[in-house]
Amino acid sequence: MKPQSEAELAEMLRVCTDPLRIRGGGTRGVGRSFAGKVLDTSALNGITLYEPGALTLVVQAGTPVAEITATLATEGQHLPFEVPDLRGLLGTEGVSTIGGVVAANAGGPRRVQAGACRDAMIGVRFVDGEGTVVKNGGRVMKNVTGYDLVKLLAGSHGTLGVLTEVAFKLLPAPGAVVSLCLAGLDDARAVAAMAAALGSPFEVSGAAHWPGTGTFLRIEGFAQSVAYRSGRLARVLSEFGPVEIEADDAARDRWAAIRDVAVFAGRAGDVWCLSVRPSLAAGLVARSGAEARLYDWGGGRVWLLMPEGTDLRARLGVHDGHATLVRANAATRAAIAPFPPEPAPLAALTAALRARFDPRGILNPGLLA
Repeated sequence: MKPQSEAELAEMLRVCTDPLRIRGGGTRGVGRSFAGKVLDTSALNGITLYEPGALTLVVQAGTPVAEITATLATEGQHLPFEVPDLRGLLGTEGVSTIGGVVAANAGGPRRVQAGACRDAMIGVRFVDGEGTVVKNGGRVMKNVTGYDLVKLLAGSHGTLGVLTEVAFKLLPAPGAVVSLCLAGLDDARAVAAMAAALGSPFEVSGAAHWPGTGTFLRIEGFAQSVAYRSGRLARVLSEFGPVEIEADDAARDRWAAIRDVAVFAGRAGDVWCLSVRPSLAAGLVARSGAEARLYDWGGGRVWLLMPEGTDLRARLGVHDGHATLVRANAATRAAIAPFPPEPAPLAALTAALRARFDPRGILNPGLLA
C-alpha cells in the first residue's frame, strides 16, 4: 500500500480492516515486530510552504530529511533540533523522512538548548485510524479540539494516526561551532563538568561524555559571540583540567558522531537508551555492567552497549528514570519490551487516546507493547 496523496491515504484507511505497519523511509527498526501490511508513506513528499522571512516551513511527511536540510541551508537556516542518523547504529538502510522523525520525536545533542522535535512543531496534519483527516485547525474534514495534536503525534510512533504534513518553526543556522574538550575525566567528574557548563550563562548547545575520548561542550552562533563565550566557558571548566578547543569542521564532525552514536555502529550487542537525572547517571551506569557507554544531554541520556539478551531494567531495578531497548534481535525484542512500561494512570490515558484516534486498532498494533 503506497498512497500518492492524503485523500488516497484517507480512503485506504477508511476501508482497511487489517493491521498496518506504517513505514516512511525504513531507517528506524525500533519496537516489537508484529504482522501487518506495510503502508508506505514515502510518496507523500514535498515542501508545501517555505517562508524564510517568517522562519516557517510546512512539509509533507514523506519528504527526505536531507532534502529539507539542503533547502534550508540555501537561506542559512535549520531545524532547531538535530536529526540523528541512526542507520549505522541500527544496521538499517533507506532514507530518513521527516514523518519518521516526528513519529519518533527524534532529537540529538541540541535538545539541552533547543528542545525536542515536538518543541519545533507548530502544526500537524494526519489521517486517523478511521480514515478522517485531522489538523490543528483551518479548512479540514475534522478539527479535533481539546487535544494538543502536536504533542500527541510527536513520539506516538504511528499509533494514533498517519502523518501527512508538519509545520515547523526555524532558526538561523550557526555560523561558527566550537567544541571545548576535557580529557581523562571519570563518569562522575564528567557529569559535574557538564552540569557546570550547562549552568553557565554561555548558551551551551551540547554536553557529552565519550569515555576514553573526552568530555565535550559545544557552543554555536555568530563567530565573535562564539569566541567570547568559549573563552569564558574555558575558564569555568579549568577546574576540571586543561581545556582543548575543536572548531568548525572538526567540531561538527565530533558532534555528528555523538548525535549518531557512531561509537556503537557495527559492534555486537544490544543498545539501550537510559533517560535519567544526570546526577544519577554515573551510578546507574556502574550498576548496568555495560560494555560501552556514551553520555549525552549532560548525562540526562546515556547510550549503553549491553551483552545480547540482557534485561537492563531488571538489572537496574527500581530507579528514577526509564530505559528503552533501541537495538536487539527479534528474539530479544519479543522477550523484553523495547519501550518502558507506563504507570497505570498514564497507560489508561494512552489506551483512551488510541481508542479515540484508532478505535479499530489497525495502526502499528503491538509496536509499543
